[in-house]
Amino acid sequence: MLLLFENLLVAALLVAVTFTLHFAGLVGLMAMLRRLGGHPRRSSTVVKQGIAILTVVFGLFALHSLQIWIYAFAYLGVGELQQLETALYFSTVSFTTVGFGDVILSDDWRMLGAAEGANGFLLIGWSTAFLVSLTARVRAFEAEIEGIDDQAPGGP
Repeated sequence: MLLLFENLLVAALLVAVTFTLHFAGLVGLMAMLRRLGGHPRRSSTVVKQGIAILTVVFGLFALHSLQIWIYAFAYLGVGELQQLETALYFSTVSFTTVGFGDVILSDDWRMLGAAEGANGFLLIGWSTAFLVSLTARVRAFEAEIEGIDDQAPGGP
């Protein structure tokens, strides 16, 4: 029973760290978009918008990679997995909820693995919502530009 509470405590700490990191990363990505001029309301070129979206996608990938590494080091830290490659592999398949099952945790720490799966599911969903929101803004801006072009003198 004590080990279950230790699992839940470590899981809660990791969830708090990864959610805070994710929030800060999203805020940073938005600030970078503003600075690069890739924000849909401040940029009129499709190329800039495309670069901005790619920057966000790579930034989200980097955020998720960092979160996976944090869990991998946690598995090493609690002594559940002994090799970095194995810990990183297990963390990746757990975080992405693929769960191949070729590497499994002992009964002592399996709740931590389950918590990582739930955490990863939520964080990937949050990233997806962020990316969809950004893409929707770009599409709305493009529609606005097209509407202005349609109303320009000499237009169809």
